[in-house]
Amino acid sequence: MEIIMSLIMHGGDAKSNAMEAIHAAKTGNFTISENKLKDANNALIKAHKSQTSLLTQEASGDSVELSLLMIHGQDHLMNAITFKDIAEEIVDLYKFTSHN
Repeated sequence: MEIIMSLIMHGGDAKSNAMEAIHAAKTGNFTISENKLKDANNALIKAHKSQTSLLTQEASGDSVELSLLMIHGQDHLMNAITFKDIAEEIVDLYKFTSHN
């Protein structure tokens, strides 16, 4: 349960930081924006570590119980990854348009 909650928490943190990066870029605060993207990456690293521990457990023959919370945690992680990737592109667009 602790590992699943870690997926949910860190995935949510990553998505929130990515959204804050977009908002900062929108107002021209690119230093804050870059820091928020780094924070998002750090949260994703923590979430991946949790996911890897579940995968390792499963691979070693110790079956992991599939639950609604597990699915929710995996969903949070995948959405956070996608959102962070899109946020990086949006921040780049704001940077580009601010220089032109």
